[in-house]
Amino acid sequence: MEFCPKCGAILILKTKNYGCPRCDYSTKDKVNLQTSEKQEEKESVGVVSSKETGTLPIVTEICEKCKNNKAYFWTVQTRASDESETKFFKCVKCENTWREYS
Repeated sequence: MEFCPKCGAILILKTKNYGCPRCDYSTKDKVNLQTSEKQEEKESVGVVSSKETGTLPIVTEICEKCKNNKAYFWTVQTRASDESETKFFKCVKCENTWREYS
């Protein structure tokens, strides 16, 4: 890329010559335009399967299905960001899942 010696803007092709879009500088010389792009490999994202729920905290919450009093607990922002998050529970015994809106 070539830059304007007066103001430093990138020279662009005008009607016949290359010139500056900011000031009145123009040149009849050929301008060398080269672009390149560098991409990096992204690392794969790990996925947690449903069998690995042992990493979730366990709280005292009564399951409506089996009446067990232990459940896994997590929160998700399901509504607008200015509203509170939704609490999800999953029974340790029967794996029944329910939510609680705050």
